[in-house]
Amino acid sequence: MVVVLGIDPGTAHTGYGVVLSRGQRLAALDGGVIGTGPDERLERRLARIHARVCELIADHRPVAMAVEDIFFGQNARTAFAVGQARGAVLLSAGIHGVPCYSYTPQAVKQAVCGSGQADKGQVQRMVGALLSLPKPPEPDHAADALAVAICHANGAALREATAS
Repeated sequence: MVVVLGIDPGTAHTGYGVVLSRGQRLAALDGGVIGTGPDERLERRLARIHARVCELIADHRPVAMAVEDIFFGQNARTAFAVGQARGAVLLSAGIHGVPCYSYTPQAVKQAVCGSGQADKGQVQRMVGALLSLPKPPEPDHAADALAVAICHANGAALREATAS
């Protein structure tokens, strides 16, 4: 049995998803978004993200944290802000001794949808199907975080099987 905390970092919306893996079976234990206000100072936003991730770790006791890598598109300022949120998340894991693993958005989409070019709607539908949810998870940040957790959980099962 493996519990993985997946994170889709962002300063305005940090998605989180907690997945339980038992062999080939996956289940969602928790998921949502840590939201911060645009008029909040950056240090307060990062403190809120850090505190909530610490709560999630205490509540679910994950064996690993899977974090989506930063995508450097056209906007470097956005990438730096996401990097700061990612740092707050990694700090939370480090304080609690939870090992962290990073996955590119393409690797996550490939693991969940079979294509690294899948769109957000496709990721949401596949996450819902893989976790046997009654409907696709919303918002998309939570679905992305669950997808990152699924990506790691499936790889963790494979690593455990090949290590024996």
